Amino acid sequence: MGGVRRMTTEDISQVMQVERATFPDPWSEETFLEEIEYNPYAVYFLIEDKGKVIGYCGIWLVYEEAHITNLAIHPESRGKRYGQRLFAEVMARAKEAGILQITLEVRVTNTTAQHMYRRFGFKPGAIKKSYYPDNGEDALVMWVKL
Repeated sequence: MGGVRRMTTEDISQVMQVERATFPDPWSEETFLEEIEYNPYAVYFLIEDKGKVIGYCGIWLVYEEAHITNLAIHPESRGKRYGQRLFAEVMARAKEAGILQITLEVRVTNTTAQHMYRRFGFKPGAIKKSYYPDNGEDALVMWVKL
């Protein structure tokens, strides 16, 4: 199973391959650079297999709360529990940092991701109407207390 480590600016080009293969409206390289270099609250992790980046997860740590900004596993690597391994590591690191609760948004149609989040104790909290700009889909807000 792949290893999890903190993302650096040198990883952005490989992360962009995952980003473009996953999202209809991908973040830019500049956005990742800004998050890693200039956002004091942001921490990004990635998971590799045989030296290749196959997924990543971003989290903002703000006092005792955290917000998952994004989580992606390359489509070719899905269904192999890489997302669970990465997410478990991110949650463990958040807890070590003194985080008491974590929140995230997920597409209402992304039941696979919702199922994984529920396994980690996340519960639905609210709906954000027309949250996703690419198609106007609603987001389900989920929370967990650590």
